[in-house]
Amino acid sequence: MLRLSGMGAVAPTFGSLIAETSAAGEALQQTHPATATRCIFIFLCGGPSQLDMWDPKPDAPDAIRGPFTAIPTSIPGVRFGELLPLTAQRADKLAIIRSMTHDSNVHDVGIAYTLLADSNPPTQKAFPPTRSDHPGLGAILRELVGDTGALPAWVTIPRAFTTGNRFYKGQSGGFLGPAGDPFFLDAEPKDSLADKTFSVEALRPPEAVDAGRFRHRRELLHALDGHAHEAATSAAAQAVQHDYERAFALIDTDAVRGAFDLAREPEALRDRYGRNEYGQSFLLARRLVAAGVTTVNVFWTYYGPDGCQFNLWDNHGSDQPVCGGYKTGLAMIRAPYCCPAFDRAFAALIDDLADGGLLDETLIVVTGEFGRTPKINKNAGRDHWGMCYSTVLAGGGVRGGQVYGASDAHAAWVKHSPVRPEDLGATVLHAFGFPPEAEVLHPTGRPVRASKGRPVTALF
Repeated sequence: MLRLSGMGAVAPTFGSLIAETSAAGEALQQTHPATATRCIFIFLCGGPSQLDMWDPKPDAPDAIRGPFTAIPTSIPGVRFGELLPLTAQRADKLAIIRSMTHDSNVHDVGIAYTLLADSNPPTQKAFPPTRSDHPGLGAILRELVGDTGALPAWVTIPRAFTTGNRFYKGQSGGFLGPAGDPFFLDAEPKDSLADKTFSVEALRPPEAVDAGRFRHRRELLHALDGHAHEAATSAAAQAVQHDYERAFALIDTDAVRGAFDLAREPEALRDRYGRNEYGQSFLLARRLVAAGVTTVNVFWTYYGPDGCQFNLWDNHGSDQPVCGGYKTGLAMIRAPYCCPAFDRAFAALIDDLADGGLLDETLIVVTGEFGRTPKINKNAGRDHWGMCYSTVLAGGGVRGGQVYGASDAHAAWVKHSPVRPEDLGATVLHAFGFPPEAEVLHPTGRPVRASKGRPVTALF
C-alpha cells in the first residue's frame, strides 16, 4: 500500500519536470549584467490618483486640479501632491513614469493587465487563475533566476488580492505549476484602522501541536518515507520530499522563520513604518528581501471591521455611507490608510533599504491598475482612468531623480513615451538581466517568451 500510494498519489508537478532544464539554461538567457537581485512590487489596489500624487497640475482649472496643492520635491522643477511630503524629500531616489497607459477603465481588466503584465492577454477573463495562464511575474523570476533555498522565492503580503469572490490571475505559477505559486500569508481581514500589530498566521502551528508533537510528526513522515523507498527514487517523489523539507524549514528553522518575525525589529523602526497593517507589511517586505526572497508582492487594499472590503484608493466620492458606515470621497484620501500612511511607510522603506545597503540591488515598483479621471465628478471624487496614469520605481539599478514620459496639461492623455503594463513587466526582467525574449518552458516542452513588452532601458 505504501509503495503504491507513494507512486500513485505523488503525481509529477510542472515545476519539478522543468526545474533541471530551467537551471541549466538560466545563465544563457541573461543578456546583460543584472542590476537587481530582489523586487518589491507594491500594488495600490483600486487606482491611485495621478493628479493628487505623482503628476499634479497646479495650473489646471479647479475642477481638474482638485483640493490639494503641489509641493516641491528633491528633483528641481518636479512636484508631487501635498499628501506625499516625506516621499517628495526622497524623489532624488525615484524614477516617476508619468505615461503609463492601457485601454480599460474596468477594475477587473486593469488588474489582470497589471498582474499578468500584458494588456492584450489571450483571454479577457480576469479571474480565477488557471494552470493554462501565463505565469505571474514572481513565477517567471523564480524560473529564470532559480530557487532561494529554504525560503519561498515569491511571497505575497499581507494576503492575496481578491475582491469578494474574485481571485485574480497573475497571482499563480500558471502553466509552471504549483512550484511557481507564491507563498501567501493569508492574514485574516482585520479592522486595520484600529489594529496596531502584525502577525504571520500562516507560520503558526495549531495550538494543539507543540514542539514535541511537531517533532514526532516529522519522525513519522521520515519513517513512512523509509518504507516507501522504492517510490522515493522517482523524480516526482523526490520533488515532493523537497517541498516537505522546505515547508518544515519555514516552520521549524529559526533563521527562515525569523525572516517573517517583525518582533525582531527595533520598536522605533516599526514606529517609523507606521503601526498599521500596511506599514508593517512594507517592513516585512524589507526583511524578506534581506533574507533572500526574490519577489515580494504587497497588495494595499483595506478591510473594514465587519470584514467588508473597502478600498480607499478607489475614490469615486459619495455622500452615502458604504460598507459599515464608512464614506468615500476625496476627503477620505487624508484617512490613515491612504496617502499619509503610504507616504510614511514608503519613505521608511526607501531609507531602511538605503541604510542597510540593499537599495541598489532591490527594485521597488509602485503602481495601480489605472489612474483617475482628470475631471472631478459630481460627488467630489474621481472615476477610473486607464488612458494615463503614473508608476514609480526605485533602486535595483534605476537612476533616481528622473521623470520618464509626460502627460498632457490635465493628466488625461499621454503626451509622449507611452509605457504599457507589459513594458513595465519587461522592465522588471531587464533589471534582473533578462530580455523579454527570455524563455520559460511550457509543460508540453514548448518555449514561451517571458514578456511581450519592451523594457524602458532609459530608466537605468
